Amino acid sequence: LLEHGAKVKAYDPVAMDEAKRRIGDKIEYTKDPYGALVDADALMLVTEWPEFKMPNFEVIKKLLKTPVIFDGRNVYDADFVKEKGFDYYCIGIDKK
Repeated sequence: LLEHGAKVKAYDPVAMDEAKRRIGDKIEYTKDPYGALVDADALMLVTEWPEFKMPNFEVIKKLLKTPVIFDGRNVYDADFVKEKGFDYYCIGIDKK
């Protein structure tokens, strides 16, 4: 994403220090998961920490510029998330 000019904001409840060490200041780090969503074009979920499993989807929808979720861990129920008004893309699941 960075190589294509994207601005990346990230939050991880466990690995922030390690991410900062490896990635440095190439991305913006936030203090909470919702802070990473402010004015973001999409949410990309790449870890499945417990605090990410039951988010407030209404808050997420209000914070994102567009209601799009890319779920790299298949954490959410696709039908539920789509009913909440999101475009939802997950790994390894047929979209039929």
